[in-house]
Amino acid sequence: MDRLEAMAMLVSSVEEGSLSAAARKLRIPVATLTRNVNDLEALVGTKLLVRTTRKLLLTEAGTDYVVAARRILEQVDEQERRAAGEFTNPRGELVITTPVQVARLRVLPVINQFLTLFPEIRIQLLQSDRNIDLVDSQADIAIRIGRLKDSSLVATRVGMLRVVVVASPNLLKQHGVPRSPEDLHDYPRVVFDSPYLSPWRFRHPDANETCTITETPRLLVSSPDAATDAAIDGVGATLLLEHDVAESVGTGKLQFILEEFEVDPIPVHLVYLSRDMMPMKLRRFIDFAVPKLREALADFGRIPAL
Repeated sequence: MDRLEAMAMLVSSVEEGSLSAAARKLRIPVATLTRNVNDLEALVGTKLLVRTTRKLLLTEAGTDYVVAARRILEQVDEQERRAAGEFTNPRGELVITTPVQVARLRVLPVINQFLTLFPEIRIQLLQSDRNIDLVDSQADIAIRIGRLKDSSLVATRVGMLRVVVVASPNLLKQHGVPRSPEDLHDYPRVVFDSPYLSPWRFRHPDANETCTITETPRLLVSSPDAATDAAIDGVGATLLLEHDVAESVGTGKLQFILEEFEVDPIPVHLVYLSRDMMPMKLRRFIDFAVPKLREALADFGRIPAL
């Protein structure tokens, strides 16, 4: 038994939730993976996994062992990458996670330019409007929208984005123009189900008090593109980030409403895990991407003069 290989199989089994799923991911027979995990348990002299018909459960010893195994595997991987020159030459794979719309509109153009300059670097782009854990996903860097909660991350702010409400001219003609957040209680709405935009929040400028709108919308969607298209079609008003609707507002398909009740713009950060020695591929991407992203987001986040 190769102990490091068996550790990797154990960690993969835990991450995938079953031995069969881990075997598929690693492209090995289930019997091979099972034998290695069993041999590892025999080596350490205790049970690490409890196998049920539906899922795997870690024993108390297994929980501690998997944490240690992950750390050991990361250290070995780092040493191998250092030996391969990854810490002295920009090469290898970068895994980047970012919200879907930010990736399409702002991040992907930067990545494309970067790849042209560094032909020995490969990039895997993970797009999700939910924050993906950098450790669990083995990601190197992330673009995060909203206030940061994880203090273990190194963060560089690259911009700010207004949270805006928009509606089509036809909808406003048919249902009237909302004059305050309270007017939205019975107003047709399209809601983008997002961790940084739900529920809808507003601030009354006179009292400096916040309020939320939580009534069931006419349409609930899982992407800002869908919310924008539905709003253009007159299904309802929608609340999105400013850059999601900038083009539609510019062409007159949508109009800003309730601007005086907007909450503070929310920050956009480039974040990564702190480490003793940074791979050159990551250093080069940060140095390249930060000014490019700041330039791309420079026209957003400004409170309108009312």
